[in-house]
Amino acid sequence: MTTTIIAMPFLVGLIALALAFDFLNGLHDAANSIATVVSTRLLSPVQAVVFAAFFNFAAYFIFGLKVAETIGKGIIDKDIVDPQVIFGALVGAMFWNVVTWWRGTPSSSSHALIGGLVGAGVARAGLDGIVWPGVIKTASAILLSPMMGLVLSMFLILATSWLFMRATARSAEGMFRKLHLVSSAAYSVGHGANDAQKTMGIITVLLYSQGMLQGEFHVPHWVVLSSYVAISLGTLSGGWQIIRTMGTRITRLSHHQGFCASAGGSVMLFAAAALGIPVSTTHTITGCVVGVGAARRASAVRWGVAGRIVVAWLVTIPASAAVGASFYMLTRLF
Repeated sequence: MTTTIIAMPFLVGLIALALAFDFLNGLHDAANSIATVVSTRLLSPVQAVVFAAFFNFAAYFIFGLKVAETIGKGIIDKDIVDPQVIFGALVGAMFWNVVTWWRGTPSSSSHALIGGLVGAGVARAGLDGIVWPGVIKTASAILLSPMMGLVLSMFLILATSWLFMRATARSAEGMFRKLHLVSSAAYSVGHGANDAQKTMGIITVLLYSQGMLQGEFHVPHWVVLSSYVAISLGTLSGGWQIIRTMGTRITRLSHHQGFCASAGGSVMLFAAAALGIPVSTTHTITGCVVGVGAARRASAVRWGVAGRIVVAWLVTIPASAAVGASFYMLTRLF
């Protein structure tokens, strides 16, 4: 199967489109790392997005690039990728992001991108073009990340409640305010490490398809830097509707609960980045928020809102795959 070689202006345009997706990812997923600090009034919305953007970029100095490699060559066969596949994948993912952002529904940018990739890849080469181990690993994370986040956050609530059992309410509140800020920073680092790397993988496999990588498949330094900058700028643009859903509509949070939710999520994201699993930051933090709410009492969670979020999760990959495949087929007409 031959690969299309495109003119440099079109290649630059596709890279710009990938960075636009990265920007939209930051805007769409800003709520993941700052919803708890905004809803508890620890930081103002403006302070929170600047705070999150700074720590998104800090991931550049901390993590490796295993997630980028998984996206670049672990979802669909890198040898079947051409510019039309990348275009279809990005449009599929961006379409779903815009729809869910407009509706204020926390869906996964990560799985929208994976759905777009799978849809365009299948349209290009059929089911043989899919790297099944990578897809199965990622699909498993759809179920495991929110469930593990829920359990871990509930455990943290119980453990910290026992540790601070004899502390006065005022001293415990002061301590959890500080810890909440630290855990939110950690979650923002994890967000940058996981989500920015997905765009790196897309740009890198595009360069590979055009014969522009020297040696083995690797992520160029300029791709790493530009992806982190793009997601940080997106985070600076906020995502206020989703912040309201995550921070107040699922359950009301105290600083204690906010700390446990973002700490539990941080552990999950750091582990995923180390293992190269493109986990959803949205799924993870939602599971954690539900966990801390349920630890207080089951009725503290607005299960109707949580249920609508789960429905959005389930349709994200099929919906973005359908759009990705459609736009791939559309490009074949020209």
